Amino acid sequence: MANISSNKINNKRQIGILGEEIAKRHLISKGYSVFEENYHVQAGEIDLICKKSGRLIFVEVKTRTSALFGYGEESFNWRKKQRLHRSILSYLSQRPIRGSWQIDLIVVELDTFNKKARVKHYEAVGL
Repeated sequence: MANISSNKINNKRQIGILGEEIAKRHLISKGYSVFEENYHVQAGEIDLICKKSGRLIFVEVKTRTSALFGYGEESFNWRKKQRLHRSILSYLSQRPIRGSWQIDLIVVELDTFNKKARVKHYEAVGL
């Protein structure tokens, strides 16, 4: 569990930003180099773009403060995967990048009462 340093978490966007920052720190601690955040194209957004061991990794981050509306893993459904895949193809078409790539999912569960976060990292989730 990671500590949450933010004093106020009171809206969806702030929760998302905090979750992405926690996910980024997690990835860096695991040896990933994060070189792009919140990459926007018409098809959608890629939360984090990283490299590790020569492989390009596109990361979707889902942040939750409770399971009331479902778990983060559940919200990474077929439709979201398709949108992310289109965004990745757009990204790759604009850059001379060769080699392998994968999609990872990071779910950040925030315990705002205790100011802690749990990070679950799913590698190579594919389509």
